Amino acid sequence: MVKINSTAPEFCLPNQDDVEICLRDLKGKWIVLYFYPKDSTPGCTTEACDFSDAAPDFGSLNAIVIGISADSTKKHRDFIEKKDLFITLLSDEDTSMLQEYGVWQLKKNYGKEYMGIVRTTLIIDPSGVIRAIWEKVKVKDHAQEVMKKLQELQA
Repeated sequence: MVKINSTAPEFCLPNQDDVEICLRDLKGKWIVLYFYPKDSTPGCTTEACDFSDAAPDFGSLNAIVIGISADSTKKHRDFIEKKDLFITLLSDEDTSMLQEYGVWQLKKNYGKEYMGIVRTTLIIDPSGVIRAIWEKVKVKDHAQEVMKKLQELQA
């Protein structure tokens, strides 16, 4: 898992429109990077909608919200259209970036073990340094919690 005050590992991934987005292109902005298991599932939908609803407020703080999962760009497009989302979703189908950030981990569900994404959120500052990390995120009120922390970091 990446650490607070370390430099965020570089990445380039396609967004929902198949446009490559790289960390280096986002320098100068605050980035809320959230990792989630799967499009259109209940918790992930709530989280995406909450971040999308708060996107204008994040924007007023010079921050961009980006969600990342292993879903395809087409699934991301469908999810965004279905839920009318205003955030960017990146696709890491081969999980290389998820592994580099340490969020691709062994999970257990109903006694079965499998590799999957542990719901995690990072705040990356305009110079590319990780300033906050939430692991094993509980979705309820999470977007507001991240907003509050971002305001503290900027104060």
